[in-house]
Amino acid sequence: MSNKCDIAIVGGGLAGASLAIALAPLAYNIKVIEAVAFKASEQPSYDDRTLAMSHSSCRILAGIGLWDELERDATAIRKVFISELNRPGQVVLDAAEMDLSEFGHVVEARRFGAVVTAKLQQADNIEVISPARVVGIDSNEDEITLKLESDNGDEELCARLVVAADGANSFIRSHLQIPTETRDYNQTAVICNITPEIEHQGRAYECLTETGPFAVLPHTGIRCGLVWSVASGDAQELLELDDATFLSRAEQRFGDHLGAFLKAGKRTAYPLKLVRAKEDVRERLVILGNAAHTIHPVGAQGFNLALRDVAVLAEILAGDTDSDPGQAVLLNQYSRWRKQDQRGTIATSDSITRLFSHPSMLAAGLRTGALIAHALLPSLRRKSAIQAMGYRGRVPRLALGEPLSPV
Repeated sequence: MSNKCDIAIVGGGLAGASLAIALAPLAYNIKVIEAVAFKASEQPSYDDRTLAMSHSSCRILAGIGLWDELERDATAIRKVFISELNRPGQVVLDAAEMDLSEFGHVVEARRFGAVVTAKLQQADNIEVISPARVVGIDSNEDEITLKLESDNGDEELCARLVVAADGANSFIRSHLQIPTETRDYNQTAVICNITPEIEHQGRAYECLTETGPFAVLPHTGIRCGLVWSVASGDAQELLELDDATFLSRAEQRFGDHLGAFLKAGKRTAYPLKLVRAKEDVRERLVILGNAAHTIHPVGAQGFNLALRDVAVLAEILAGDTDSDPGQAVLLNQYSRWRKQDQRGTIATSDSITRLFSHPSMLAAGLRTGALIAHALLPSLRRKSAIQAMGYRGRVPRLALGEPLSPV
């Protein structure tokens, strides 16, 4: 391993690997440091979760050369049905109403991992250092030195720019004592794949409850992805139920929109919380993806927000590849650009979660009123759909289907 590079990306999960692929054509010398071996079965980012990729995210992935492979196993989201448990009002978002063929696609995280790992191996200017952990950081005016612990022993890596994409429990963020805003929703998402009796036909369902969303997403073939948010104290019980009882309870919660639930895959659980870094850049450092903002899955915006981080940083660094990628003027430009989208998306996710978990009659009235207003007003549905598709504030070129830099 060379002990110097232009850009070191700490974290080879969904966001970090996508950034490396996006930057590969820019001829930077890039290192990706990942604590878990990419082929390990416990690689946390590339599990059986279903990723709901927004319209803009699919464009970003196309622009960085990943979508052609992913599209083969992706499932289009053509209609979204949004309701509140045991309350009146339902919103139906129909892509055809906006002259679109779909709002986005669902991709299995494990499939995403296979595609992105192959791309990383094909890039001559990307080296993946894995398994390896960052255990120390030193910085000066010209570079950051990362102290690594790996199977080869202790090593050092010097980079002109370090990108922390090491997840919600970011070592980089913690080690540098970057303050965070945190909120534990006391909810846990139990996820699995299910097989319903009736074909989904590209329909997604999100039922909002006081313990978070119960969502059913269209998946490959006739399968669907299930996200069942419950009070954290109840999650273990759902995980331990036999399949027949679990499916029966899920059917009772969901209704008969897709007939009976016939089969369930492996169940896993994820605690739900808000973690937001109060700084996203420091000298020669960018904090990106879940390390910068871990949000509630209501609306499925987490990875989509991270991909927009990736698209903006790549566009800024593409502006002048002969310059120093870690210079403050570029990093501050990134921070200013991302603020509106990040703040708006996080505020929407957090406010919906808190509103639907609030027990007061006033909150119930506001929820019902909002659903009915969206159901009755096409302009309101359109505005919400556009924002959910990732077109909020200044949109990066990749998300518009344009080249990374002007031709």
